[in-house]
Amino acid sequence: MSTPGFALALHGGAGTIKKSHFSPAQEKRTRAALRSALELGVGLLTQGADALDVVEAVVRALEDAPMFNAGVGSVYTDTGRHELDVGIMRGSDLAAGAVCGVQHIAHPISLAKAVLLDGRHVLLGGEGAERFAQMQGFNLVSNDYFDHAERHKQWLLAKERAEFGHLETPDADASTSSAATGRTAAAPDKKFGTVGAVACDLHGHLAAATSTGGMTNKRWGRIGDTPIVGAGVYADDRSCAVSATGHGEYFIRACVAHDVAARMRYAGRSLAAAADEVVFQELAGMGGVGGLIAVDKQANIVLPFNSLGMYRAWQKQGEPPQVAIYQKQ
Repeated sequence: MSTPGFALALHGGAGTIKKSHFSPAQEKRTRAALRSALELGVGLLTQGADALDVVEAVVRALEDAPMFNAGVGSVYTDTGRHELDVGIMRGSDLAAGAVCGVQHIAHPISLAKAVLLDGRHVLLGGEGAERFAQMQGFNLVSNDYFDHAERHKQWLLAKERAEFGHLETPDADASTSSAATGRTAAAPDKKFGTVGAVACDLHGHLAAATSTGGMTNKRWGRIGDTPIVGAGVYADDRSCAVSATGHGEYFIRACVAHDVAARMRYAGRSLAAAADEVVFQELAGMGGVGGLIAVDKQANIVLPFNSLGMYRAWQKQGEPPQVAIYQKQ
């Protein structure tokens, strides 16, 4: 049976993202990183690669891009270290793998995939996850591998303000509005740095992956939605693949990623309708800020967000690549 072709979408986080926040050079570098990751994934899909391998490769590339809060350039905890959380899921059989609180894995997304392929567990944390990594042949890196000067400045500012779990102070300009690919929530907003990818391959299979360094100055081993199956990541060939980014506590409570899939399966909603209902009604109604990217097996792509911006890129087979940052491009 023929398929509608491949589709790929990726994100680098959502939040108070305005053009005034960037120099021309910074914006150029950010767009280039998004485009490079997209080109990598599209190249693999064109060659017939499996969706799971594609989302892993794309997220690895984003983990290597220091302008995003995942891998190199991850934010600092209240103790001045980095704790990374990731999740990945395969839609053909609902297999999933995730790790949280890891501190010495250069590409956490690959460790999450190793958990998925091993099959005995879904979520491993902290030292146990790193012992599993060594058993799987992963090399450990020093925690300062993830250091980045700009993130360190953000951390010092957060400590000075006694903020826990925030990247920046609320933006007074946040207000209700709408646009074709995003609408702003009424509540003040912050940046929520996470990276993710969703793919539909040439065989019609789906996969999703999400990776993050969490929130600046986080305490007590805080874990957000990123490694939680059904919250920050979900994939089911019967519905869609979703990667989320935003204030993780709200995304966990709303089971955001699974809710999109469930509305499609049980209520017969289209991908676009299901995603909009979750992001702009359920999530926003709770006060949750952020967005998601999703694809279905018909190669439809949606990228809704209720914040001022979301780093994003996407492409369907036979169509030109798209890269965007702000609500209105």
